Amino acid sequence: MTTETNSGSCCGSGSCGSGATVDVQDVGVTTVYKVSGMTCGHCEGAVSQEISALDGVTAVSAVAKTGEVTVSSAAPLDEEAVRAAVDEAGYELVGPA
Repeated sequence: MTTETNSGSCCGSGSCGSGATVDVQDVGVTTVYKVSGMTCGHCEGAVSQEISALDGVTAVSAVAKTGEVTVSSAAPLDEEAVRAAVDEAGYELVGPA
């Protein structure tokens, strides 16, 4: 098993400085999408929440400044499902980055 130790960053898994060990053996797929209309942290949270609800999604990171949403999942996601989730949040999926 491959492991990674959290170095104390306040970002990420919420283990903030606990030295928690995370299994990173079966990472899956990471896809970056472009989303238009995000302007603030609330926008990032809304998009992240909707995409996180999709089956197989393990992590979501949205950045309003760049309009990019990074999604990690167990397997490739159906782009139409991601588009519907982004639409539900009130934004527009431009496509893969």
